[in-house]
Amino acid sequence: MGQMFFIIGLTLLFSYTFALRIAGNLQVIEYTPELIASQDYFNGSTVSFVNGGVATIVTDTSIDLAANAETQALRQFSPHKNLRIIYTVVEVYYRIVANKKTISTVKDLKGKKIATFSGTSAAERRNPSSPTILPSQKPANHLHGCRGLLPDSCEQEDDQYREGLERKEDCNLFRDECGVFRGLIFWGNALGSDAIVLQDRSVYREIFNLHSTKEKLADPATRKSIVAFLRALTQAEKVFINTPEKIWPRVAKALNMNETIIKDVWPVHSWNGSIVGGLPSDLLSVLVAEDQWVAKQDRRTTMAQSDLATLIDDSVLKEAMQIT
Repeated sequence: MGQMFFIIGLTLLFSYTFALRIAGNLQVIEYTPELIASQDYFNGSTVSFVNGGVATIVTDTSIDLAANAETQALRQFSPHKNLRIIYTVVEVYYRIVANKKTISTVKDLKGKKIATFSGTSAAERRNPSSPTILPSQKPANHLHGCRGLLPDSCEQEDDQYREGLERKEDCNLFRDECGVFRGLIFWGNALGSDAIVLQDRSVYREIFNLHSTKEKLADPATRKSIVAFLRALTQAEKVFINTPEKIWPRVAKALNMNETIIKDVWPVHSWNGSIVGGLPSDLLSVLVAEDQWVAKQDRRTTMAQSDLATLIDDSVLKEAMQIT
């Protein structure tokens, strides 16, 4: 009798999807597919979100998943080799807003100052040694601007944008929602018809991923929940791609943003993610190239390609998509 109850209990244990704790920046649009997935498609359990990212999951064992761009993954993977990239949520295409009186092509950026965010993939992409849209860009001092999506957070840094205009900076780099929001208001309005946007989607982008750890993926119960969540996330991604108007109001509400702004920034996001069952084909090469810059910033040696390859783990994604 006791053995029978043990077997029944074990069956129930592995048929139940356990709760997940996810760390991410709750003020940016990139996290919202996870939110919609948890609310609409993740059955059998609950998901709780905490403000954070990959730095959270490597220090807090209660966190099962963490969302961040590839730059921050590199920064944390160096001291924490158990970190794993398991899913690409979205790719965000950077763009540079400039004054077309002095800048008409990428080549004109040589020697100019670009406002961006220190320590992020946006800053790396304007590094002269990076094989991206700015191959001839000379090093420039970082000028900080609004990074968040919330209007309040943008308002807190309005003065920095005005200062940039007063200093007659040559151009400004915008990451995503706030870039459109503040870019149009300050740089766009300030420059008027003189504004120009430079963009190359093939190379100048943020790869925003979902991460876990080697230990979490090795635990049968946790892995089962993660597999189920990736399936739910894929369903949510399809809505983001095919019928975004259905979730624009919810995304806007979650971020405390005007829905019109959400619609405006939608085109600079590729929500394809990993819905076809794979991570970006150039992910490893991007990590290898980008780590050269991150290592310099963090004052460490670069990681070998063989080490960086272990940062990527597509096994759980293949399991979720039932790919062998």
